Amino acid sequence: MNLPSNILRFIIGAIVTLPVLSSAIDKTAFIATSRQLPLQKRTCIRSLSTSIAVAKNDDQVYAKQLCDNPRIISDRVFELDQRPVILFDGVCNLCNKGVNLALDWDPKGTLRFCALQSNVGRALLESNGRKSDDISSIVLVTQKGAYIKSDAILKISQELAPPFLPGLKPLSVIGLIAVPKFLRDIIYDGVADNRYDLMGVRDECRFDADGEFEDRFIDDALALQ
Repeated sequence: MNLPSNILRFIIGAIVTLPVLSSAIDKTAFIATSRQLPLQKRTCIRSLSTSIAVAKNDDQVYAKQLCDNPRIISDRVFELDQRPVILFDGVCNLCNKGVNLALDWDPKGTLRFCALQSNVGRALLESNGRKSDDISSIVLVTQKGAYIKSDAILKISQELAPPFLPGLKPLSVIGLIAVPKFLRDIIYDGVADNRYDLMGVRDECRFDADGEFEDRFIDDALALQ
């Protein structure tokens, strides 16, 4: 069997099956909308005065003013920590299981996480030329730019180190080169467009319940003035 066929199989597996496999992982990490807010049920709503979301805690709107310059927020994210940031759909069960998997396969902590619906997540989208409410794709944000769809998946795979798949990084590199982006993205879109039907949704964005992964998730307080 030729090399492109093997690479295509790997890409399909990476995009489709890896997040599902994480359902067997017992670790649970959640996104914090802010350390300054009590750990209670939180949802995300659209701000009327800015394109960035405002966190809502029960019936009380998070009253502190948000920074209205996405570039400033982006600079804060990378000012003291240059690790790439994965923007994921915070209410998607499939995406959250993928986060669990990435946490388990990234013991060195080379990646950070942030919900697309969070204030910082929306700012990072805008600062990289995407609409602040665009949650159609996973996004990998670096200091130099951002990757979306299958590019993001394969770039993330290069940073992971599953013990049973030592060749993941070279396969990911080859996949980016050998398989056309349009073909990879067709596979990705097929999963992303049906992600809620596959594993459902949750009512709230995730937060780090016990602080175990505190340094892996972006503090939403960075979006404040």
